[in-house]
Amino acid sequence: MAIEWSAEVGEFHLRNHLVSYVVRVLESGWLGHVYFGPALAGGKSYGHLVPGEFYGFSNRLGHPVPLEYPTGGGGDYRIPALAIELSDGSGVLDLRHIGHRIIHGKPALPGLPSTYVEVGGEAETLEIVAADHIAEIEVRLLYTIYRDRPLVVRGARIVNTGKAPVILRSAMSASIDLPDSDWQLLTLSGDWARECHVERHDLRPGRQSVSSSRGASGHQHNPFVALARPATTEADGEAYGFSLVYSGNFVAEAEVEPFGTTRVRAGINPEGFSWLLEPGVEFVAPEAVITFSAAGLGGLSDANHSLFRERLARGSWRDRARPIVINNWEATYFDFDEPKLLAIASAASELGIELFALDDGWFGQRNDDSTSLGDWQVNLSKLPGGLESLARKVEALGMRFGIWIEPEMVSPRSNLFAEHPEWAIGIPSRPPTAGRNQYVLDMSRPEVVDHLFEVLSSLLGSAPISYVKWDMNRNITEPHSTTLPAWRQGEFMHRYILGVYSLYDRLTKAFPGILFESCAGGGGRFDPGMLAFAPQGWTSDDTDAIERLRIQWGTSLAYPLSSMAAHVSAVPNHQVGRVTPLATRAAVAFFGVFGYELDPTVLSISERDEIADQVAFYKRWRDLFQRGRFLRLRSPFEGDRNETAWMTVAEDRRSAIVGHYLILSRPNPGPQRLRLRGLDAAVTYRVSLWPPAGEAEGRVAGSVILAGDELMSAGLVLESNRQSAEKGDFRARVYVLEAI
Repeated sequence: MAIEWSAEVGEFHLRNHLVSYVVRVLESGWLGHVYFGPALAGGKSYGHLVPGEFYGFSNRLGHPVPLEYPTGGGGDYRIPALAIELSDGSGVLDLRHIGHRIIHGKPALPGLPSTYVEVGGEAETLEIVAADHIAEIEVRLLYTIYRDRPLVVRGARIVNTGKAPVILRSAMSASIDLPDSDWQLLTLSGDWARECHVERHDLRPGRQSVSSSRGASGHQHNPFVALARPATTEADGEAYGFSLVYSGNFVAEAEVEPFGTTRVRAGINPEGFSWLLEPGVEFVAPEAVITFSAAGLGGLSDANHSLFRERLARGSWRDRARPIVINNWEATYFDFDEPKLLAIASAASELGIELFALDDGWFGQRNDDSTSLGDWQVNLSKLPGGLESLARKVEALGMRFGIWIEPEMVSPRSNLFAEHPEWAIGIPSRPPTAGRNQYVLDMSRPEVVDHLFEVLSSLLGSAPISYVKWDMNRNITEPHSTTLPAWRQGEFMHRYILGVYSLYDRLTKAFPGILFESCAGGGGRFDPGMLAFAPQGWTSDDTDAIERLRIQWGTSLAYPLSSMAAHVSAVPNHQVGRVTPLATRAAVAFFGVFGYELDPTVLSISERDEIADQVAFYKRWRDLFQRGRFLRLRSPFEGDRNETAWMTVAEDRRSAIVGHYLILSRPNPGPQRLRLRGLDAAVTYRVSLWPPAGEAEGRVAGSVILAGDELMSAGLVLESNRQSAEKGDFRARVYVLEAI
């Protein structure tokens, strides 16, 4: 790993054994993008890769010179990274290199989540300073390269060095110019209960983007996009990944211009954004992670999974085995009391489940969703002994105890709203919108954050609470803060998410032993920014196993299994009404942070036995499920979409678990083989089926011995419906591979 600077040619080269990133100071003093891709040799110049510059109003106006942090109005008509309104009303900037420094390690970003290092030698950071002396604006571009990761972390700080305030209109975290447009844009899109569905389309002339203007990253589009060659697969071909470490309004955009080049930018959504930058003050943009893979989409996932799991998530739970949770929501909704909860916890404890999570309805007068958000005091009519009594009784069963909160919200019918109606977001001259019978608190106000920290600190300190599910169930409407003047309302959405981060940071530091799980109506804020505080998130409110195949496949493109909470729920499924086998529900949920969302007191004896076996199986292989290398094999978005397969492989490649899922049963199926990946070709594996197959069930009993090279080259012969007595739709097979 090294950051090289050649003063003779004005060139920076960030490199490790996996990738190189080259930036050149052009003749004009602008910063030109030269290259990002597989590692290049050090000690030489690559300036010949940059086309000639354009100057002034000539027939070359608009020629696509690749730039590191482009601005508008100066002859580059593509999407800018930076747009500023100066005191004279103009917006033209001429940013020229004035200096740089190389930092050992990686500095944190004030007020924002970011990746980090544990020892200085694992990364180096380049800070390049460019300035416009007429506009008196300085831009500090940050580039971090890790020793063993195929990625560069980008960031930007904008400084007003003048005497007059200016207005930021756009401040991207990263922009990169690629020399061609032979790419497909891959996005993770959807809506509530169908998050992170994979969309993949050819780039075409013009702009293509995903974004959010909802105040959260959103169910509709995830702040991760990729560019892949048309022939790129899971295992082969070139791809770039772009992840924004941010949980608010964002944009990720690709533009193809007439010369066939591609510009990609990612950052805070400029729509509705503005920021008054006073003299001597800087604006810090959230960071972006740009990843390169020559080994297909799987290579992008490998890099992101490792980085997010090891150098974005933090705290005492980063490396610990996550507990198996049972959540009472789908078992009781709001209708519960202490005896009912303890009956669920007792039955769950007997099955080996490790943590009981008490969901919505335990506070205020919360018997439905029309009241009490903001009143974080225990409902003593439901829980006469309070949370402490319930938590102690749950712990006596050998389980840990957790609770659900939604701190960013307030009900119109609540004590908090009665005392502080001004704390709710809204425009004073307009009637507010009460989505889901609730308003959103103005997290841009420090007094709101302080109040929530005091109330929640008292709550979390009042009982032995080991887990918190932090929800956010509606997006922002009427974005306005009464504490900001009219000309600064464009700052509100960013200030809101900074307030959320501040509260998360204070609570996670005050209660380092608590496992926080983020949630926003499921995956409505499942993003890298949240992972810096909550190492796992509720992937989707949709717990149907078949729907979860698509959701978990798409989410896994960017996020590790250790971040993806996945539960087995009752049937008919509460979201889609589908009835699936209990084994299939578990076989999907195994590939994540495993848990249950049902009432174990109403299960049959055979169902209880089956769940006890599922729990024991997951505990045995928990580390492999949560921290193994995840490999996608057959996509639910391709072909006839009737089949999905994936696997997780141990770091030493001596064990692996494969999941294969068939949605609809087909008559008279032919033989099938599934080619595996990531194994050791020289190792021989014992391959067994879970649940264990028995001759009485009409299946092949026992296990088979197969070599790694055969499993990867010829494939694993799959058990078909014709071989099994368990015919029907929605079937899953889990194969366990152990080296012998």
